[in-house]
Amino acid sequence: MEIQEAKPMPDIAFKAMSLYFALRHRLDDVTKPLKNAGIKGGDVILDFGCGPGHYTIAAARIVGQNGKVYALDVHPLAVQSVKKKANKEGLTNIKTILSDRDTGLPDQSIDVALVYDTIHMVNDKQALTKELHRVLKPDGLLSVLAAHVKVDDILKTLQGDGLFSLRERQGNLLNLNRVTVK
Repeated sequence: MEIQEAKPMPDIAFKAMSLYFALRHRLDDVTKPLKNAGIKGGDVILDFGCGPGHYTIAAARIVGQNGKVYALDVHPLAVQSVKKKANKEGLTNIKTILSDRDTGLPDQSIDVALVYDTIHMVNDKQALTKELHRVLKPDGLLSVLAAHVKVDDILKTLQGDGLFSLRERQGNLLNLNRVTVK
């Protein structure tokens, strides 16, 4: 069986998406889902599919210098965008990862994993679920903003292997607890 790696969207599509998100996030409070997930100072966060970095930057401010945010994306322009914004704002607690899924992070090293408005673009959602379970601490939280996809379908996927259980749902925002597998 051949493993199909995700390919980044064309640069022009990424730039258009980034512009759209910049406009949208001027109207939305990007910290709201982060606060809902319970992110606090000193936490270690993974922003999976970080895109242009709106949630990454907001999370980095919340966790402060004692915390860290890993911003992962398959698109090189996303990683460049996050680096540029972090540098502009003097944020030194962000590390970027260019990857389609594998984080390269140690087991049980993440407090909260964010998968905001990107899960619909992941080809192998089951493999992603396993990777997120691996990197989350035993009391870790998976926070998913399910856009462009049926929430019930995503819940089935995320809870299907018994790796996560729903803590709360607010519309398309899902917060799931990591389940310890025996």
